[in-house]
Amino acid sequence: RDVLTSPWCWQHALLLNRFSQSPSLESSLAEQGYHPAFPAALPYLSAAFRCYTSRAPGRFPAQKHQPGRLKEYYLLNAASLLPVLALEVKDGEDVLDLCAAPGGKAVAILQCACPGHFHCNECDDLRSRWLEQTIESFIPDPLINLITISKLDGRQIGDLQPEFYDKVLVDAPCSNDRSWLFSGDPQQAVLRLMQRKELSSLQFQLLRSAVKALRPGGSLVYSTCTLSKAENSDVINLILSSCRNVMPVDISGMARGVSQEFTFLSGMQQHELLVLPEKGRAWGPMYVAKLKKVSS
Repeated sequence: RDVLTSPWCWQHALLLNRFSQSPSLESSLAEQGYHPAFPAALPYLSAAFRCYTSRAPGRFPAQKHQPGRLKEYYLLNAASLLPVLALEVKDGEDVLDLCAAPGGKAVAILQCACPGHFHCNECDDLRSRWLEQTIESFIPDPLINLITISKLDGRQIGDLQPEFYDKVLVDAPCSNDRSWLFSGDPQQAVLRLMQRKELSSLQFQLLRSAVKALRPGGSLVYSTCTLSKAENSDVINLILSSCRNVMPVDISGMARGVSQEFTFLSGMQQHELLVLPEKGRAWGPMYVAKLKKVSS
């Protein structure tokens, strides 16, 4: 709570844009005490994927959106890259980002690989425009042609496009602890407690849709930015018990590979992790779980 409600503790990571490289940016970051966040201990990670973090709190200046000009970096919470790393997208795969706005994870996926087809979905009108602007700010024209942006209800995509995707990311709507704790409006708090009770049902429906959209042998990653067990492990356990064609995938090796940068809750299952914010490592909260579809 102390870290989440204290902006002077917050840290920001910079995900460099491989499509708009500035030769001086990395040396400038090094001079300011930034270091590469993800080690070579992750063998599947593309050399083009470069993220810098600093132990010290503070915010690097953001770059404004300029039509026709690509940004050089994306500012984000470093923990939000873990779902992308867990997804392990490879060149040529068909990928669905089910709840894609504001677009940071979509940009990160495209730093890792070049999908055969990339479907970014966001049902909310305002957030969908935000997603479009993010893609336009970071991705060059030839690659944009591989991206489809839709405004569908994510719960229906599995029925509309059954067994269509190799990889699916479900970065689900959740009770975002960082923004919810920081807002002190009592009326909003009552509304959010009511929403919180309904979210796990929505998350389960989105996950079930994602499973339908996956090809047999394909994998999905589920993520939230909440500490709520009801929205994290409970939702995953419900999917595992109700979908016989889904099995958990061990991501403990990935967690060990990034353990210098993040603090994880102990006692989690091998297919899940939960990043806990603390001073000097103010990343998270971020829950990540990985599943695989074994049959139709």
